[in-house]
Amino acid sequence: MRKTEEDQGAKLVRAMTGVLLGGGLALVVCLVFLLICSVGISGGWVEEDLMYQLSVVGCVIGGFSGGIFAVRYSGARALIVGLASGGVFFLLILTAGVLLFEDMSIEAGGLGLLSGALCGGAAAGILGTRPKKKKRRK
Repeated sequence: MRKTEEDQGAKLVRAMTGVLLGGGLALVVCLVFLLICSVGISGGWVEEDLMYQLSVVGCVIGGFSGGIFAVRYSGARALIVGLASGGVFFLLILTAGVLLFEDMSIEAGGLGLLSGALCGGAAAGILGTRPKKKKRRK
């Protein structure tokens, strides 16, 4: 059977919806992680010098969780969907940084955050796929 254009369009819409929802979920997970880290810094349990590293780790965790959601939601092209979810997550962080701080540069740590978001999404794309069922031969 040939796939109709409506079926392909529905799959594309489902994939894009998963990517956008995954990016939003990644942002929420990252912010919760950073809130926990800030409580740890305020309490003296974590050193203040580790803020940038914790931000990158938060991006990896957020990108991974959002990518897993996007891959499971869309069900197709796992690596591309995971990377796209990480990219959307980074764009959300970039937008928030420009709106709140009026300055965002690669030299100020943007490259590490981009790498963390994309690596988390790519890892989700690689690890988030379901194994294919083997066909039985009669």
